[in-house]
Amino acid sequence: MTDTLLSVRDLSVAFHQGGDTSTAVDRISFDIKRGETVALVGESGSGKSVSANSILKLLPYPAASHPSGEILFNGKDLLKASDAELRHVRGNDITMIFQEPMTSLNPLHTIEQQIGEILELHQDLKGPAARARTLELLNQVGIREAEKRLGAYPHQLSGGQRQRVMIAMALANRPELLIADEPTTALDVTVQAQILELLKSLKDEHGMSMLFITHDLGIVRKIADRVCVMTKGKIVETGPTAEIFANPQHAYTRHLLASEPKGEPPPSDQSKPIVIEGKDVKVWFPIKAGFLRRVVDHVKAVDGIDLTLRAGQTLGVVGESGSGKTTLGLALTRLISSKGRIAFVGQNIDAYSFREMRPLRNRMQVVFQDPYGSLSPRMSVADIVGEGLKIHERALSDDERDRRVAAALQEVGLDPATRWRYPHEFSGGQRQRIAIARAMVLKPQFVMLDEPTSALDMSVQAQVVDLLRDLQRKHNLAYLFISHDLKVVRALANEVIVMRLGKVVEQGPAERIFEAPAEDYTKALMAAAFNLEAVNLSAIRQ
Repeated sequence: MTDTLLSVRDLSVAFHQGGDTSTAVDRISFDIKRGETVALVGESGSGKSVSANSILKLLPYPAASHPSGEILFNGKDLLKASDAELRHVRGNDITMIFQEPMTSLNPLHTIEQQIGEILELHQDLKGPAARARTLELLNQVGIREAEKRLGAYPHQLSGGQRQRVMIAMALANRPELLIADEPTTALDVTVQAQILELLKSLKDEHGMSMLFITHDLGIVRKIADRVCVMTKGKIVETGPTAEIFANPQHAYTRHLLASEPKGEPPPSDQSKPIVIEGKDVKVWFPIKAGFLRRVVDHVKAVDGIDLTLRAGQTLGVVGESGSGKTTLGLALTRLISSKGRIAFVGQNIDAYSFREMRPLRNRMQVVFQDPYGSLSPRMSVADIVGEGLKIHERALSDDERDRRVAAALQEVGLDPATRWRYPHEFSGGQRQRIAIARAMVLKPQFVMLDEPTSALDMSVQAQVVDLLRDLQRKHNLAYLFISHDLKVVRALANEVIVMRLGKVVEQGPAERIFEAPAEDYTKALMAAAFNLEAVNLSAIRQ
């Protein structure tokens, strides 16, 4: 038995549509040794996931093909394997974890049914034996009170819990190789740290090899033995992790390493006018029970928060999923009902109805997390950006409105000539620029930015952060920046609120929060974001 478990040699992947052929992967080669973790790193569209899916032949054949190459697993070429042979390899010898567990898990089946299906298919385990093995796996991946979770459906679990279930399913048959395709990208930094720690310990415990696919070099430094850097379908650099980080040779590798959001937020200025202010803001959702559906308790999503945001300043709101960050933003913009005082440029708006808020909407704008989900696929970019002008500035002629749309697109770094295209014709970063242009075209005073960079590659994140900072400086904008990515918050925010379970854990100037956090929970968040090895997991586990 050789030391090499997987050997990818001269692999190419092409896609055929109509009469056109495009090459997604161009003659790449890499090896994975037994017990080794290899990271495949690159930005969206570089060919990482296509390469990984080729290993198990999960691409949409015959639309996809392999003009060249071989994939040797334990000496056998998987590209030439029969369907029956591949069925044995998949889930047994090689397993895969995907980026978004919610779309990978069946929403109609319980956790026990989904893990049990794998055990029955590959190990012929049924009944009590399958249940016992399922419990063993759930305990192994750190699911608390595992027995109570057996009957749960995916939507009843948190993101971190769903990813742990996916890991349990992947480990069910004790594979030799685990392929992890961006398994932490959609998770909070604290949950990300826990999942990485779990993967490392399980890999060592089971003696597995791992192919870890990511665009985040910070993660690679913590988990990988070797790195393959990929761009435009080619592997441009490969080597031991420490060597790649210490002495990158290729320009693209240096570009990735330099891609973290940088720069300083504008200085705090207490003389600037207050744009939005909240006093004892509360959003409680009633819990009803019984035949008469009486209120028996409340979910306190936001529980008594005070804040002040001035023109030209950024207030960062950080915390894990479920902490109440977005609910707070929706309350301040009066998109959901709340209690407590909310004032916008000195005007009390907490009692305003949605109709009374309508004249103020052009001055309060929102940029959402997923630009593809927030842009209508049936509307051109010109229509998307210009829609707000049709509602709030009806006196504009068609030509005047078109000029405003073109100017807004140019301001966010997009070619105005592309305004007749549709959202699917743009990259993720370009779509987020369109979403920003849609907000800016109305010349707002206040913008709520709800995780606007979390779905983007690191280098695109940095570009969007620079763009937001430039727009703020130019238009004296007040930003409420909601994020779990503390590196981005650090580059933008003057003040920071740390939230947990609807309450403020810590609040103050960004410099103090980042340099000298006072609370254990804040310290754990900082450790998870800036130094994964130092995370005090006991402070962040619930």
